[in-house]
Amino acid sequence: MYAIIETSGKQYRVESGIKIKVEKIAGSLGEEVKFNKVLLVNNEGEVLTGQPLVPGVLVIGEIVRQDRSKKIIVYKRRPKKGYRKTIGHRQYFTEVKIKEIIAKAPK
Repeated sequence: MYAIIETSGKQYRVESGIKIKVEKIAGSLGEEVKFNKVLLVNNEGEVLTGQPLVPGVLVIGEIVRQDRSKKIIVYKRRPKKGYRKTIGHRQYFTEVKIKEIIAKAPK
């Protein structure tokens, strides 16, 4: 069984037991996170798609890590003007371990 969820404007394909890195979510280590924006569920060949969300489906995860990603270098330059600027950026992220996908039968 897998599901496609949306969080922070991005979509992720999740299954029970996998870890995903998402944009920073407020919470501490070991805290439970519920994703209720589920766009699609595949339950052993039976596919439920939402318009835009699938009703009655919930994905539950646990926060494993709060950290920052690797540094990226941003370099700006204007030709013939003598303008150069170098800055770095490290994006915050939350690593979530998916515990279960709860899908209730549609009525």
